Amino acid sequence: MTQNNLQELKEIWAQWDDEFNQLFYCNYGDLPYLLDIKVDKHLFRALVQFWNSAYSCFTFGKVDLVPTIEEYIALLCYPRIQADKVYSRAVNVSTFVKKLMNITGKMLGYIDEAVSDLSDQLDRRVTPVPTILAETFRSLNVCQRTGEGRFIGCAQLILAWFCSYFWKVDKVSYRVFSENCSPLKELAATLRRDDIIEERWMVILQNL
Repeated sequence: MTQNNLQELKEIWAQWDDEFNQLFYCNYGDLPYLLDIKVDKHLFRALVQFWNSAYSCFTFGKVDLVPTIEEYIALLCYPRIQADKVYSRAVNVSTFVKKLMNITGKMLGYIDEAVSDLSDQLDRRVTPVPTILAETFRSLNVCQRTGEGRFIGCAQLILAWFCSYFWKVDKVSYRVFSENCSPLKELAATLRRDDIIEERWMVILQNL
């Protein structure tokens, strides 16, 4: 399974000063922290094998888990979002350059149109989460059925969602979805092992 390269987005983010970064966080929530979350390919490949295409959920023994709209919104900490306004592409969209200038206030090199469209929708208080989830489910179904492919959903977000069920502080389950918590910030700052092979992850997941 392969995924898209985020290096170009990381370079663009690094060009912005702290003041602009903080403004971005205020307007768009914790979205930028996804750039700093390393995808454990071994865990991700193992996790995909537990995807149940028939019921669109992960099945571990007798337990089913599936990311929800509410959980994804909580993880991303969208500050001004209206959950009942579903992300969609408008009929009369602004030009790519105009959207980018509205979002950043200046031109900073090339950025993918899908990213500018996402930010443009967020600025209108429209949640992209249903679209992200739909793409995630569709991509998981395709990859699991064919045994390979490019994952179209957000790998960082689905791994953050999965890990949120197991985070602990001082041996106490971490209240990831509490109001004052920034789970993506916490996860991005947490050093995590990436030397566990896929087969070992399979055993761990089978014994959940």
